[in-house]
Amino acid sequence: MENAGLFAFASAADRQFRKKNSASSLMAAFGSFESTREIPIPRQPLEQIVGQDEAVRIAYIAAKQRRNLLLVGPPGTGKSLLAQAISFHLPRPTEEVNVLHNPETPERPLVEVRTLEQIEKEKRMMREVQGRLVTPQEVPAFVAERLGFACRRCGQMSSPRHPACQSCGGEKFLKEQAHSPFGDLVNPYFEDEGRQDRVHTTRLDPGGREEVVVYERADDRRVRVLDQAYLEKMDSLRKKTPRKTLAPISRRPFVVATGASETELLGDVRHDPYGGHPALGTPPYLRVVPGAVHEAHEGVLFIDEISALAYIQRFLLTAMQEKKYPIVGRNPHGAGASVKVENAPCDFLLIAASNINDIPNILPPLRSRILGNGYEVLLQTTMADSAQNRAKLAQFAAQEVRKDGRIPHFSRGGIEALIGEARRRAKTMDKTDAALTLRLRELSGIIRLAGDIAKISGKELADAKDVTLAVERGRSIEEQLTKRYGSLYKASMGDVGAAEPSEGKEVS
Repeated sequence: MENAGLFAFASAADRQFRKKNSASSLMAAFGSFESTREIPIPRQPLEQIVGQDEAVRIAYIAAKQRRNLLLVGPPGTGKSLLAQAISFHLPRPTEEVNVLHNPETPERPLVEVRTLEQIEKEKRMMREVQGRLVTPQEVPAFVAERLGFACRRCGQMSSPRHPACQSCGGEKFLKEQAHSPFGDLVNPYFEDEGRQDRVHTTRLDPGGREEVVVYERADDRRVRVLDQAYLEKMDSLRKKTPRKTLAPISRRPFVVATGASETELLGDVRHDPYGGHPALGTPPYLRVVPGAVHEAHEGVLFIDEISALAYIQRFLLTAMQEKKYPIVGRNPHGAGASVKVENAPCDFLLIAASNINDIPNILPPLRSRILGNGYEVLLQTTMADSAQNRAKLAQFAAQEVRKDGRIPHFSRGGIEALIGEARRRAKTMDKTDAALTLRLRELSGIIRLAGDIAKISGKELADAKDVTLAVERGRSIEEQLTKRYGSLYKASMGDVGAAEPSEGKEVS
């Protein structure tokens, strides 16, 4: 009853997935195609996963409800693909995480979390403090001259890029030849002397008080005017804006931390040989490096072979529980050891993957945390040898050809040979009759190798002969050793003399 209620929750996307992958639609595509070029590829990543229908349904729920997942299965059964597909169905991040300078205690930088609305508001404020844009004719004459718009002789306006007036031909910029009468020959950029990008002056405001005004050359036709009010706003914003972004709002919501070190997973503070000295060193907040847990905020943190993290799993557990994890310098002899960023957010969705043999090495509290807010999923290694599932394998082959981009498509005969190999592998590796293997990474290698053979041969389509040759050439080292020496034992013991066949023959 509990499971029935759970899966009844499946969203409209889940129902659409099952409709698109119905037996009738798949059979219609499979029954009519002559090459994989004609097979349509689903746009949604979860719809491209073959043979793991139960896992896909749970993945839809995990993405909708933000649940953690532990995917268990042998290599090549689609664990990584499932994790990436889930991130596709997550909403885009809504928060930007920054670290700010703390003027009172620089070694304790501050964390700032801004929403998209706040970011847009600051952008609008920055645009507002850019000042008024006016024409060169609207500014005082001496300002127009110094900015390079007005001619000093006749007063005509022209582009500041032109060193000479377009009307009278006179030099627009001052020539300072005090140091040498040959300055114009020695200095190739002499004609730019006297032109300024910014002019500071004063004027009286409406109340009769003197105020500072700055004129800037905005482009070849306009001048930007910054009065006292604009300058004060700009100064106020500049005091707020010195920040380093740890997680930009436009980030990709999928972070891989497979085999990550403690520093890579949890962050660090770089060493500064000057110790963060205000005059020489780099401020502490600029030396903060986010970890994978912080970069995955509001997204997916994917860790394959999670047991390989060993003791680091404990820190990962803390990050999952608190949804915040401090960033500290991890080198006790470095200047970053005294720096600590408290409350750095890391609200991520953990998708971990493990082989069956490594389950005992996963930290029990971590597994409990996953089960407390998520699911453990055992992936399938085979699927029934039905017409619908054979059509799914054809779809998988078409996906791999398009993904690779360097191999030709497969003919119908090539797909049938590939299905035969999938049938053989299910029987030999999983001891299952009337089944097709779901160890698709190995099958993907056969597809690429057969495609390479067809490409080198100049064929337009890879056929059954190419697949047969790819299966032969794609045998593992263990299979090659067994075929050459009769058994792995004889090969490992070095019994080459007794086991090696006569020239030109191999042990069957």
